[in-house]
Amino acid sequence: MELLFKNITAVTMEDENPVIKNTNIGVKNGLITFNISPDIKADRIIDGTGKILIPGLYNCHAHTPMSLLRGFANDLALEEWLFEHIFPAEQKIKGVENAPYTGAMLAIAEMLASGTISFSDMYFGLPMIAQAAEESGIKANLSNAVLSFDPTGYDYKIQSEYLETMQVLESYHKSPHGRIKAEASIHCAYTSHPEAWQQITNFAKEHNLGMHLHLSETITEHNKSLEMFDLTPAQAFAKYGVFEVPTLAAHTCWATEEDIEILAKYNVSVAHNPVSNLKLASGVAPITNMLKSGINVAFGTDGMASNNTHDLFEEIKLASILQKCAMEDPTELPALQALKMATVAGAKAQNRQGGLIAEGYDADLVMLNMDAPHQIPCFDPIVSLAYSTTGRDVAMTMCQGRVLYENGEFTTVDIEKVKYEVGRIAGVFGL
Repeated sequence: MELLFKNITAVTMEDENPVIKNTNIGVKNGLITFNISPDIKADRIIDGTGKILIPGLYNCHAHTPMSLLRGFANDLALEEWLFEHIFPAEQKIKGVENAPYTGAMLAIAEMLASGTISFSDMYFGLPMIAQAAEESGIKANLSNAVLSFDPTGYDYKIQSEYLETMQVLESYHKSPHGRIKAEASIHCAYTSHPEAWQQITNFAKEHNLGMHLHLSETITEHNKSLEMFDLTPAQAFAKYGVFEVPTLAAHTCWATEEDIEILAKYNVSVAHNPVSNLKLASGVAPITNMLKSGINVAFGTDGMASNNTHDLFEEIKLASILQKCAMEDPTELPALQALKMATVAGAKAQNRQGGLIAEGYDADLVMLNMDAPHQIPCFDPIVSLAYSTTGRDVAMTMCQGRVLYENGEFTTVDIEKVKYEVGRIAGVFGL
């Protein structure tokens, strides 16, 4: 046994018996050995007194290199924010050597320090993001979203989005560790066209890839789709076959009842981004109705220019209390269900086995300190995790049995070098 957690409280995320106190969990060959003897020999033994062990968290919608734009362009509506500020800033980033790698590594460090072991990314510079994920030891589903406003002669296979995706597919997707996956991606309905959608969908089918896209994030996006296609974004994507491949749809703030039926019919997963959606005043996604329709709903942080942190515990708490208020019912989206959205549902959205503390699963584990003033007393670990915990309570993050972060120290990320490089790149913006 490589590592043994002794006498620890485990929140397994299982429906039956989700909290097991004073248990012993081992890590062997990168996998979980559950509820074992405390006397078993191990290379390292960790006393779990006063700590909680949970499955690692899944961030199912991010733009990791945008960590370079944290705090840039604030208090603006999404369309103004995106087209007048973010897109021009990203053009500057493209001109800086290794910027996507540096931004991704900064984001990964933040995610590891706050308990995230896997993320779904949508950005340019995909091979550099894949390199950062490979070096850091985190799991990642990586895509470069197509934007195209002219369908005339459109050929996906000559686009940079295709070329970058192929590099990840050929260099990382089939690695034995299985941590890094390539995905197809469409930015959203009104920033592209059906000719592109069909080519990208065929590419995804050919290579058995998932699809990652924005869906009805704002009322403007939703209405522009109605103007262009006489269809909502969900209806349009369904009409042109996009949902015939496993799809992860981010935001869905303005999904209609008919849209929800479509998403449920095609088993589309949704990435809920409550912090970003509220900061940009994009809307409140009808998550309760989606869950009741059987849709798999996970969490995303979105990019750091529209959120400012990658702390998924913020998303967990906000999502729960937001649905309670929106539905005028304090029983909606209870603590365990919100936690499962960040774990079990996240793994499902990424087409991975994970999100549980269970025998034989990857040892993707997060240990939390529960002795800080804001955690005391702890009547119910599940409630404390959902409503009291922040990423700063994370003491250890491991992925596939490898400790990547522990007590403020990174084992795979040279954080001082990353900080230096971020400062260099921020100089492009006069910081």
